[in-house]
Amino acid sequence: MPLFLFMFVASLLAPLSPASATELLARAESRIPEEKPSLDHPRGIDKVLVRKSERRLYLMDDEEVVRSYRISLGESPEGHKLYEGDERTPEGDYQLDWRNANSDFYKSIHISYPNERDQELAQAWGLDPGGSIMIHGLPNEAGDMAFAYTGLDWTNGCIAVTNEEMDEIWNLVADGTPIRILP
Repeated sequence: MPLFLFMFVASLLAPLSPASATELLARAESRIPEEKPSLDHPRGIDKVLVRKSERRLYLMDDEEVVRSYRISLGESPEGHKLYEGDERTPEGDYQLDWRNANSDFYKSIHISYPNERDQELAQAWGLDPGGSIMIHGLPNEAGDMAFAYTGLDWTNGCIAVTNEEMDEIWNLVADGTPIRILP
């Protein structure tokens, strides 16, 4: 019940002394629910979760989904990234470790691929594991054709969202945030 309505009903039911009015107000305020998260007052994002098969990226606070986005992946999305040029998006646990406001795509946040295991596997096969795997917006030159990227896997292994969604992610996710990418 909104506080003003509560106070109005209480004032109709009984005349109150100043001491009991203060007590009643304190009890009413203690029952006001905590404000829901919004872009103006975001909850702490402590993890990013990607489910490649669902084409979804989730911003998480503890185990609660705070935001969810439709994503585009590499042109060969199934399986873990093995080497540079395979157009796959990696799978596993990484960190979002730095960002680039002036990338070839509308803003980008770097994923710490390749990790030690990725490097060892690629070296065992005599391949370069690649790098520069990012969460990013659309290509800077997309312009009026931005709509054409929706629903397609078009990256070289990165995770792409719309520019508006990239602005949200950019503002809500800190460098150092862990990211888990699942098949």
